[in-house]
Amino acid sequence: MVSRQSSVVNIEVPPYWEELNLEGLSGVLMVIGAPDTGKSTFARYLYTRLCALHERVAFIDGDIGQASLGPPTTMTLVLRQSGEVGFPPGGPRVRVFVGANSPRGHMLPTLIGVYKLVRRAQELGATVTVLDTTGLIGPEQGGPALKQAKVDLLEPAVVFAIRQGNELEPILGPLRHSARTRVVELPAAPAVRPRDKVARRAHRARLFARYFANAYPLEISWARLAVFPAPRFSRYQLVAMEDRRGFALALGIVLEADPARKTVLLLTPAHSLNNVDALRVGDVGVNPETWEDTRMDENDRRLADAGRLNHSSACAW
Repeated sequence: MVSRQSSVVNIEVPPYWEELNLEGLSGVLMVIGAPDTGKSTFARYLYTRLCALHERVAFIDGDIGQASLGPPTTMTLVLRQSGEVGFPPGGPRVRVFVGANSPRGHMLPTLIGVYKLVRRAQELGATVTVLDTTGLIGPEQGGPALKQAKVDLLEPAVVFAIRQGNELEPILGPLRHSARTRVVELPAAPAVRPRDKVARRAHRARLFARYFANAYPLEISWARLAVFPAPRFSRYQLVAMEDRRGFALALGIVLEADPARKTVLLLTPAHSLNNVDALRVGDVGVNPETWEDTRMDENDRRLADAGRLNHSSACAW
């Protein structure tokens, strides 16, 4: 099978992608698949094809571990600007903070976040929204339950399933016999280059480095701010500054925290607290020297509960 170069996105496009009839499609188009199947590449290709059919096209990067439109731990909605044909879209961006690199243990925040982004896309006038999901598909990890819950909640017009073999059967089996969505199954892209855990970790580090490239320390008093789920800050912990609707305005890395003064010092690209309604504490830490991430554990929580994180235990900035 011969692949051809797409004229609208710089990827190798299999002929069976080009043969898809997208006329008349609207609403939410959900793309699922395991890692290293070309899932995200297909989602971007699908977006570019739809730009020829719709004026208001939205793309949701829902892959919190291997994000393409924002820092890891977040999901990002972007709208096409008038006349654009390429990817990524250059229009307004809206972001939610899940606070983790995987939906495992964070199923509810993942569902709520993607629902909020889909609803916001509709409010902004999008007639079609492409949703790229995470590669979590294993039954032992709750993948089928999460994907089926997204179908129930978002009511996608089509689920595009990118598969290598039978790995998606726990998800697709019930959907094939249901009228709640249409399922389009496609084989994995032949030109995909697999990435191991080391490569994925390095990818996240590059994204964090890019996001925090122009970051500076900003001290925040949380005395008059909501803090979700609680004001328990650990060194290098990721924190989101959210507006009143729960959308992330910016992320920050904890450098210091003083429970007595109710202040936290964040390394963040945000320059002010304009429109900040709340702080949301994540379950991931990011080292601002290497930009590598780690999962916060109970030892980190106990350190935070023990009292102030002083400047010697944080980075010197």
